[in-house]
Amino acid sequence: MELGFIGLGRMGLNMTIRLLKGGHRVVATDRGPGPIAEARAHGAEGAADPVAVLGALGPPRTLWAMIPAGTPVDELIAGLAPHLKPGDLLVDGGNSNYKESRRRHETLRKTGVHFVDAGTSGGIWGLTVGYCLMLGGDPEPIARLKPALDTLAPPEGWLHVGPAGAGHYAKMIHNGIEYGMMQSYAEGFEILSKSDYSYDLGRLSHLWNQGSVVRSWLLELAERAFGKDPGLDKIRGYVEDSGEGRWTVAEAIDRSVPAPVLTLALLSRFRSRQADSFRDKVIAALRAEFGGHAVREK
Repeated sequence: MELGFIGLGRMGLNMTIRLLKGGHRVVATDRGPGPIAEARAHGAEGAADPVAVLGALGPPRTLWAMIPAGTPVDELIAGLAPHLKPGDLLVDGGNSNYKESRRRHETLRKTGVHFVDAGTSGGIWGLTVGYCLMLGGDPEPIARLKPALDTLAPPEGWLHVGPAGAGHYAKMIHNGIEYGMMQSYAEGFEILSKSDYSYDLGRLSHLWNQGSVVRSWLLELAERAFGKDPGLDKIRGYVEDSGEGRWTVAEAIDRSVPAPVLTLALLSRFRSRQADSFRDKVIAALRAEFGGHAVREK
């Protein structure tokens, strides 16, 4: 199929490349010329801006946006609105708040334009292993996306999870769980690092992935991180949060769901910005490994 791709950052460019490798026609744009040139080098057609992307596609047109949540998405829709036609489809693959996705779906539905919220997981590894995709929206536009979804995701790696907002809601909770998982590994590794024993944490991470009940991809990434920097001496234990953890905790409060692990994992990230600790170095290293997130070096 053919589609326009808006936003060529850490994930957007790799998603574009994966689509191109799958034989799709992609017209791509970004705020800067560098990423557009790189996309062109991989076989995409470049466009100066989102409106130009629309003009290069045949009807009904499909656009996939991988841009920051919040105001940038509303600004994109406002800029495209005069040029969109009934039957066109806009996919928001970023980490938007599900409530905003519901609102955007309803606004565009009134004009005959489809909107799909796509919770997207896979980080910088998605290019090679594929992206896990959680789709929210109406059945018809999601069915239309199937060729692209089959290319972007590994086998059984995408699912229509419900109506508008459901995709971003699932991704919000996914990221909240991720916070708790990383926090538990980080605290365990810190205790190991403070013990009377001189553990090789990289080898121990590898060992735990051989049949242990705590084996996971995050442990594989921990092994990689410890292999590069056994004591994590080159980075600070400064851990950012990108919003989904806060939204998950707020949702738990709104629905009277006790979520102490996820809440404390979020609060620990706040604490990481006040002082340095080994457990926060572990989380910072894991985020860099799976998502290409920047770390603060000493």
